[in-house]
Amino acid sequence: MQKKYKPGEIVPRSGQYAKIGPRGGKTGEEITSVKGKIFPPTEKPKITYKLVDPTKH
Repeated sequence: MQKKYKPGEIVPRSGQYAKIGPRGGKTGEEITSVKGKIFPPTEKPKITYKLVDPTKH
């Protein structure tokens, strides 16, 4: 199981991250994030991020 990240945490690896709902289901939304940046705030509470497609270098 991959780790889930909260808004405000530092992005550990560049890539596409899916938004995960409070009960563990996908919301159908993804963001692109860059390593070292901060995960953006979400529009609803208890939404987390999960890496689904890491960037290939």
